[in-house]
Amino acid sequence: FHLAGIQLAPKEKLEIPMLFVPAEMKIYKAVVIIHVMRENGENWPYEVTAESSTDLKRNVTVAENGKTQGILWIYPINGTPEAPQQKSVVICCQARQRLEQRVELLLIGVIPVTTALPDAGKSATADTDESSFTPEVTDGSSATLEFLYEVQYQSDEIRSQLESLVGMQLVEKEWDTESRIVTLIFNVVFAPNKPMRNEATVVIQCTAGGLWKFPLVFIATEPEVDDVINIEAIGLNKESIVGFKLTSQTR
Repeated sequence: FHLAGIQLAPKEKLEIPMLFVPAEMKIYKAVVIIHVMRENGENWPYEVTAESSTDLKRNVTVAENGKTQGILWIYPINGTPEAPQQKSVVICCQARQRLEQRVELLLIGVIPVTTALPDAGKSATADTDESSFTPEVTDGSSATLEFLYEVQYQSDEIRSQLESLVGMQLVEKEWDTESRIVTLIFNVVFAPNKPMRNEATVVIQCTAGGLWKFPLVFIATEPEVDDVINIEAIGLNKESIVGFKLTSQTR
């Protein structure tokens, strides 16, 4: 769209409405260009010469006399389509036990790429850091797709509770070209040390475009009873004592 003839007073703000309605799961790019000129039509006295920097030449428009006629602000816009949030995957394990579970996540509407991406076939490790993605690739076909995934937590407190208890690794990928559905199969390990219920989100991004989010719910139920302590009374109104040892799992 094109907006023209907008007058701005000093220090005034300009809001530019934008609407993003992606039709497919692919990367969309656009550029917003704002061109500002003086209201009285005069030029700024600054002259752009051959020796001026490339950035300056790109960000101004020049009149015939070489003086600055207008100033440009250029904003690149990258649009990433996001699929509707999927149903939660529940992973339940008894406290002080270890659960290893296969989790299948379906990526619908994946757009194939025409050329193979670099580092195809590189193995990946699980990553639970909120700030970085773990690179992954699909099979080595002509339409190779690369995926990035990470596990995000609702807060730093939940992350500190779960990051040492949860492991997640991509072990298999299936690509259906007709339905454009990619199935990522993860091996999830959950070893809770106490009863809890916490949530996380697996965020998967395709480098060809598209973002998918899958909620995970980690539930740890009550652990098994360690032992039964029997106290035998030695008489009415008399104390009976029994001793037992407790071992701390941490310092």
